[in-house]
Amino acid sequence: MPIRFASVLFSAAVAVALLCPDAAARTQKPLLHGKNWVAITGKPLAASAGARIFYEGGNAVDATCAMLAATSTMWDVLGWGGETQALIYNPNSGKVIGINALGVAPGGATAEFFRNQELDYPPEYGPQAAVTPGTPGGLMVMLAEFGTMSLADVLAPAIEMAEGYPIEAGAVNSIERSREEILKWSYSQRVFLPNGTAEDPEPPAVGEIFRQPDLKVTLEKLVAAERDALAAGADRKAAIYAAYDRFYRGDIAEELVRATQEYGGLITLDDLDRWEVKLEEPLKTSYRGIDVYKLTTWTQGPVLLQTLNILENFDLKGMGYNSTRYIHTLYQAMNLAYADRDFYYGDPYIAPEEPVAGLLSKDYARQRAGEIDPERNDPEIGPGDPYEFQSGSNPYRAELDALTSGTFAPENDDAFFRGTTTIQAADKDGWIVSVTPSGGWIPAFVAGSTGIGLSQRMQSFVLDPGENPYNVVQPGQRPRVTLTPSMAFKDGKPFLSFSVQGGDAQDQNLLQFFLNVVEFGMNVQEAAEGDNFLSYQMHGSFGEHPKEPGRLAVNESVGDFTRKELGAMGYDVEVGVWGSRDRTSGPINAIFFDWENGALLCGSSNHGDDYGIAW
Repeated sequence: MPIRFASVLFSAAVAVALLCPDAAARTQKPLLHGKNWVAITGKPLAASAGARIFYEGGNAVDATCAMLAATSTMWDVLGWGGETQALIYNPNSGKVIGINALGVAPGGATAEFFRNQELDYPPEYGPQAAVTPGTPGGLMVMLAEFGTMSLADVLAPAIEMAEGYPIEAGAVNSIERSREEILKWSYSQRVFLPNGTAEDPEPPAVGEIFRQPDLKVTLEKLVAAERDALAAGADRKAAIYAAYDRFYRGDIAEELVRATQEYGGLITLDDLDRWEVKLEEPLKTSYRGIDVYKLTTWTQGPVLLQTLNILENFDLKGMGYNSTRYIHTLYQAMNLAYADRDFYYGDPYIAPEEPVAGLLSKDYARQRAGEIDPERNDPEIGPGDPYEFQSGSNPYRAELDALTSGTFAPENDDAFFRGTTTIQAADKDGWIVSVTPSGGWIPAFVAGSTGIGLSQRMQSFVLDPGENPYNVVQPGQRPRVTLTPSMAFKDGKPFLSFSVQGGDAQDQNLLQFFLNVVEFGMNVQEAAEGDNFLSYQMHGSFGEHPKEPGRLAVNESVGDFTRKELGAMGYDVEVGVWGSRDRTSGPINAIFFDWENGALLCGSSNHGDDYGIAW
């Protein structure tokens, strides 16, 4: 029986309604306008920290570092021992720079080591889940290379918060949910369960002044290292790197390693000494004349570029916003790109070399677009062979041919949608920063008296080269992560800066946000609140790496008729995620650059605690 698409008319009508002049009045948050600067992040207190730095004369990089430090001090979505990935636009050079501050697997972290523990993947939690800390180094390198202020300046809000701030419900709820894990590690218990008795420790109450004296001392040690270097005649940059050395090579490193190894962790002083932040050239593609920038294959960022290349072959606007055919086409295109991610993405600094040229080839995209069945979902979508579109032959052709789709449903959807936070900042001088930091979230293993909660990113590796030969754990390698800041340029000028939290959903959400703006003319607040849909067809990057081909979550705004059509096309359709029928996206934060009026137009999602301040 042929599939009918009558719902297109209804969906198109909805799109027209969204784009009428008074549409902004129907967004749950207002469109934020600024002229001089904007600071947006996942926590109101952290946005205030960014605003404080702007008022003190800092640029967008300085403000970003203050927001990163503040959010890392608030725990429920990330901690200081996690990882930071960023895109920075330097108006002086006219270039976009990638910041790779992702930790690496420590010495001893091999596939054999974890298989001997009868694990299918590295552990989710604990000291053996930790890669080397990346966020402190990423913050200090960004500040030294592109900022204007001192480390003492940008850490001041975070140090005040470590001394004590009213803890939010999100963090308290995360502690309560993770109590069993936290109790395994005495140092974590000391931070997260400060109340009650020794026999029955309790988390702080919501709104209680939450104090982290160990973390405060660690941050003050970094400031002291900078101060001593300045007193000895070092310039601003060299003084910040003196603080960097104290963290990765001094007394902070020694305590971090001691405490981690006490509980069976693998991180060594040599691991910390050898690790470094990478300044990179990001990848980009052009979609209908708009240049879109993403970080390389150590993230899932190229998924967005690949998907846009595929979708360029379709008339998306003509299909109608969130029509049956639109949802189907995006679902298929996304999963073609995600299938490539699952097999080909990994650390570009470690062999084997990822086939980036082929993956981003427009010819390869046309081939993949031709694989889309317009009438049915394909639950067997798998990776293609991008080597046909670049030099060389596929060294893993046998593994590719042996690959099977498979299905593994998680115990809960957290394995797909683990949240973090995002940071967006821009200033009147043209500096722009897009960041998606993560790691070290509750229940983090706290490394002794440092107060630093370590990353849990080891779990994003695989142990079986047949699953992804480019992302098999080995010492010194970065795991392929979901974190994915974004920028777009039009006519050579900044157009959008945008990012989102939400694990494997991130580039699904960002794709739809981008198309909401580019194809359907929404402003950034309308686009951030848009009614996204989500696929579970790719491998999750956490826990047991689940995969559920055909499972599709739609917003409750998608009508019964469209849902029935999608069901007839082979989808298992459900309404909502995160326990809410109207929520199908992580919090999206974005900046649109209005060159006609010389303004910064800012959007911050209606889902979550995300908050923006502009001036």
